[in-house]
Amino acid sequence: MGQLSGPTEPATDAGWTEGESRKGFFTDTSICIGCKACEVACKEWNRNPRDGDLELLGSSYDNTGSLGASTWRHVAFIEQGRDRIEEARESGRALIGLGMPAMPGSDDSDMTPFVGPPDTPEFRWLMSSDVCKHCTHAGCLDVCPTGALFRTEFGTVVVQDDVCNGCGTCVAGCPFGVVERRSDGTYATSERKSDRIAHDFVTGVAQKCTLCYDRLVEDQIPACAKTCPTTSIKFGNHDELAVQARERVAQLHAQGRTEARLYGANERDGVGGIGSIFLLLDEPEVYGLPPDPRVCTADLPTMFKRAGMAAAGMFGAAALAFWRSR
Repeated sequence: MGQLSGPTEPATDAGWTEGESRKGFFTDTSICIGCKACEVACKEWNRNPRDGDLELLGSSYDNTGSLGASTWRHVAFIEQGRDRIEEARESGRALIGLGMPAMPGSDDSDMTPFVGPPDTPEFRWLMSSDVCKHCTHAGCLDVCPTGALFRTEFGTVVVQDDVCNGCGTCVAGCPFGVVERRSDGTYATSERKSDRIAHDFVTGVAQKCTLCYDRLVEDQIPACAKTCPTTSIKFGNHDELAVQARERVAQLHAQGRTEARLYGANERDGVGGIGSIFLLLDEPEVYGLPPDPRVCTADLPTMFKRAGMAAAGMFGAAALAFWRSR
């Protein structure tokens, strides 16, 4: 299992002695336009079935809702009203709104780009392309009883659906709620799969982003990053991306966009940092992310120690009772 908490190199912990450099994503939500090209590219490359009937949710312009077994990349549309904006302004924070999409020539207004924090008195629209975090210490990987999840030479976490028994332990073990069991489609073992997409839908087993492992081994970048038209999704060596992310935050702060902050770049958090770093424009909870994620196995050493002390205490009490009864 390797190290359970703190900074470490996940591929080395997994036994890769001649591993590649750790790969990951840097998702810059400040330049995401919500086009969902990454979402479509992910589904197309991985042959994932569609989620639902693609109608708007009613509470948002979004039509997929969240990450799931069939949606490994999800673009969240976060619409905020006056109450949320006033609450944020009370703390003195400078808000950033991504605005409403418009076509040049749609009206007589000036289309000159504005780089400063826009005035958002009544409405703010944020967007974020969410994905599996590929944690340094992955709870899903640590609790899997069958070995269906494994750590790749790139430091990422992949599910082998032909090994998974559908127990769902990994679903509970993920602090981000990323892993899900697919419940639609037609089950097919690897021997029965054909080139027809319908036969690739696997049901009852855990599914999540693989960071396009099949593309990485061929020296190709993941489909979502390759498709993103604004380079909001950046792929590369994890350490280099972390440097780029910090430079981007400094740039936004210099422009007066003080709301910009990184998520997942702290190696001393509860999951040892994540492989998918995010630049956010509001608090993590706004994007549906836990503010302080913690892998479920981090406390195992303390738990074992306390269990041992309790067992020793019970043994001592039993021995004392036996001795007094003589």
